[in-house]
Amino acid sequence: MGLMSKILGGNQSRTVEDYAELNLEDVSASSAEAMMQVRIAEVAGQADAIDIKDAVYDGDIVIADITRLRTEDSTVEHIVDELRQVAQEVDGDIVRKGDDQMIITPTDIRISREKL
Repeated sequence: MGLMSKILGGNQSRTVEDYAELNLEDVSASSAEAMMQVRIAEVAGQADAIDIKDAVYDGDIVIADITRLRTEDSTVEHIVDELRQVAQEVDGDIVRKGDDQMIITPTDIRISREKL
């Protein structure tokens, strides 16, 4: 039995009763005043890239779903190039995860390329 098995209780199966539902009313209102947010975007065309760029310029992290774009279309490469340029301008970072997601970060935030 490994260390994590000892901490987590071994290979016991979990049931629905083992989990507690979290009430969003318990979350503090001050979290709405966060300096940075993680934003989720769906990219279907060039206009969506503008919203992503604005969010990154405002200091937010964006996780963009690009599955609606056809991979053989030149629009994908054009949007990727635009977002790469934004990441460079703000000294952020950009990673394309597979064919369906991109993560773009603002100033001084790096994305690790190593899996946990």
